[in-house]
This record gives sequence, C-alpha cells and structure tokens, in this order.
Amino acid sequence: MFYDWVKAFQDYPYDLPKVADIIIRRHDAETEQLLSQTAPPFLAEGSYCTSFRIQVSGRRITVDGNPSRINRLDNVFGLQSLDDCMRVVNSVLAEYDLPPMTRCRDIQRLQDGGVVADGAVFLRLDLTSNFYVGQGNERAFLRGISSQRYRNSIAYLYPDGNTCVWTPKGGEKAGRLVYPGNYNKAAELNAHLLPQMKRTYGEDSDEYKYVRQLRDWCVSVGMVRSEMKCRSEFLKREGLNFWGLFQEDELVKLHRGFLMTGERLQVNSFDTFSVAEQLIAEGICDNTKAAMTTAGYVHLWMHNHSFNFDKSSVKTHRARLRAIGIDIKLPYDGTRHGAVFIRNVREIVRTFETQLPTFYRSAVVPRHLQLVAA
Repeated sequence: MFYDWVKAFQDYPYDLPKVADIIIRRHDAETEQLLSQTAPPFLAEGSYCTSFRIQVSGRRITVDGNPSRINRLDNVFGLQSLDDCMRVVNSVLAEYDLPPMTRCRDIQRLQDGGVVADGAVFLRLDLTSNFYVGQGNERAFLRGISSQRYRNSIAYLYPDGNTCVWTPKGGEKAGRLVYPGNYNKAAELNAHLLPQMKRTYGEDSDEYKYVRQLRDWCVSVGMVRSEMKCRSEFLKREGLNFWGLFQEDELVKLHRGFLMTGERLQVNSFDTFSVAEQLIAEGICDNTKAAMTTAGYVHLWMHNHSFNFDKSSVKTHRARLRAIGIDIKLPYDGTRHGAVFIRNVREIVRTFETQLPTFYRSAVVPRHLQLVAA
C-alpha cells in the first residue's frame, strides 16, 4: 500500500511568515480593530507540471496534494509511509521558509468539544495499491466486481467500464466518510497523463516516450488501481487523524479490507445446481435440501422477483447467498452478474505482486530529505 494524496493542517504557537502576494484582513466595522488576516491558497510548483496546494492562514498551515507525484512524471507506484510523505511535504514548505509539520505529541480537549493538537492533523488520506488481472481483463474484472457490495455501499460501474466506485446510493456521488474505487490504470494514463505530456513536451520528448512506455507496461500486466479516499470525518471517527498518535498498520488493515471485495465471487454460473453445490462446499448449508431452497432464490432474483426483506426467512437466504458473493437485494443485471468470476488464481487471475519494469523511475525520497521527521 502507498499514499496517493495527503491533506493536513498544523497550528503553530507563533506568527507565520507571509508568503503570498495577497493578504486578506478582517476588521471590526465599529472599532476598526484587526480581527484576523489570511492569505488565499497558492500552488507550489514542481517539475513535470506538478504542484502542491499550500495555505497560510493566521498561525495555521494547510497542505493539500499528492506527495508521491511531486517532481515525478507519474505516481503509478508511490511513497509507502506517512513519514516519507511528510518529508516531501516539509521539503516543499522549506522552499517558502515555512516551518515543518511535526508529529503530534499531545492533544488538549476543550470544553466546547474541540481538540487542539501540537502537530499535524490529517484531513484526507488516499490509501492506494495496485493489482494485476492480466492483459485485456481489466474491464471484465471491473464489471464482475461491480456486482459486489463493500460494507453498506453499492457499486457503480462507469459507462466506459474502466472505473468502479462504491457509494451509499450506488451512483457517482461520493459519501462523506470514504470513497473507495477501482479503475483501469492504463486507461487513466491514456485519458490524463499521456495527453498532458504530449501538450507540454511534445511527442518526441523523453517524457512522453517514458509515459507511453509505462502505459504499455500497465496494459501488458492488466493493472487495476485500488484507491480509498478517507475523508476528515472518517479519519477523526477512527482516531486516524493525529499524525504520530496512531499506528500506521491500522490504515493498512483498513485498505486490506477493501481489497477483499470480490474474494467471495467464486460461483462460476448462476444455475441452481452450481449455487447449491457451492453452498454445501463452503459449509454454509449442511444438506442438499437447504442448499437447493436457498439456490431457488437466485432463480427468482434473476427473473426480477420482489422479495420482502423484513421476513426472517428471506434474511436467512440472503445471508447465505451473500457469503458466496450473490446479493439478491441488488437489482439483477445480466451484464454484470454471472459473466465474470474473480479468483486470485483462475479464470481471471488476480495477483498483488509483480516485477517492476527496469525502466521505472521509482518514488524515492531524495537524500537531502532523509531527515528524521520531528
């Protein structure tokens, strides 16, 4: 797992340097007393058209961007620890003579319910990993996995078939807590990075040729990107917002849970007998009669039968079927259900390890940034 985006703020016990060309001052209309002064956010520009958003407001610094992308052509593989991410962030802040962000050592709880921390507080973290389904299998994989739920969220498959996200209502609109999704990485490079390199550097440039070579490699291995956008409310609720006061393994565990989506999608057809056999083989039903009864619900589901999910018997059969990757509460869609089946070794082989191409320019924190974060 690596990090694809970091948004964080930190409050300092002293006035910060003014780094923006514009200052917004707020005065009391009657007394003309200066109440506050802030500066609008600005973009810290890096090489290869990369940037990082910084805002200095009073004694607070807020940073927002992708540390795995700064001064790099791509972010196919990124920084694997928050320490490395924050070292990159601090190197950007140092260019503007701004103080570094530090780990939290203490927090104070206020009477109004607020919390004051002495270090960086995360507002957004994108947890990311890659897996590989084989050349030409990306859309088939995404179509198959879009028949599965993640927790209480429903999958939405984009019309182009290259992206699948999970949202509370099953549409494109993200939830307020997390926004998980999988997408075809080669298609994303084709749509965004490759045209950008062509416009900026030209087709004959080394930059364009490198990204095109990387795109071709992603196609050859069938790379799918898994991404979880963890928002402020979620990080706060899970105790994952104060840098230095939580175990990073908790984030890894959270992302691994999302990667397990699709693990139960193992039935190779939706006929009654194969479903019943699977129910018995997995120990979900202990006799053929019970398995055939539950499998009969799949037949009804495929013919758009309406179930009363308040009934205990329906709840029981639905729970059994969900254990093998079939959710009869979702509308049956012949283009997604029963056509593609995901196993880590199979029809579509999903693997999480591969040999990096020899030409790849890895995300390495430069030596002059190899400092222990304060």
